[in-house]
Amino acid sequence: MASPAADDYLKTVYAHTEWQPAPITPSQLAAKLGIAPSSVTEMVKKLAASGLVSHVPYGAVRLTDAGEKRALAMVRRHRLIETWLVREFDYAWDEVHDEAEVLEHTISDRLLEGIDARLGRPRYDPHGDAIPDASGSVTREPFVLLADAAPGHTGRVLRVDDRDPELLRALEAAGLGIGGEVAVLADGVRIAGADVELPAGAAEVVWLSA
Repeated sequence: MASPAADDYLKTVYAHTEWQPAPITPSQLAAKLGIAPSSVTEMVKKLAASGLVSHVPYGAVRLTDAGEKRALAMVRRHRLIETWLVREFDYAWDEVHDEAEVLEHTISDRLLEGIDARLGRPRYDPHGDAIPDASGSVTREPFVLLADAAPGHTGRVLRVDDRDPELLRALEAAGLGIGGEVAVLADGVRIAGADVELPAGAAEVVWLSA
């Protein structure tokens, strides 16, 4: 199963449970990848036969130990490339996801190691997602989804989902960025001392320190 498509599946399964506990279903996997459910069913069968995922018909898809190891390697590639593009080439945080999707399958391990070293071995990418180290170890602090944070909670922005570039731009325009402090109000948030009404959907894509 040495193929970019298989790597994309494994990476997506891993990312789904990184910030919430529920395992991914085949229909969710199809939606995230933009692929027909029938195609997902066939690929999941192949991944299961290769020992990379566990799956029962109509049930959730879970990574095996071997699948998680391979997924972490791809996640490391993707997030290091995103960080590299932002720091070295002045890409904005809403521009790097699609570029990294292409490059992660093409660069050598030697170049990846060089990028990691040049960047000072960063622990987080531009969206706050943890970058696994070369051994696959990940460091992540306790978090809470903004939608689940009670009024009165104050925390640093740990992570913003990167799949909607337009929403990323709107959040940046509202003054929200990784590491910034956000106070949760009953009808919005307070950023840098100003009450802000975030764009629709923001509460579902922003994670704060717990």
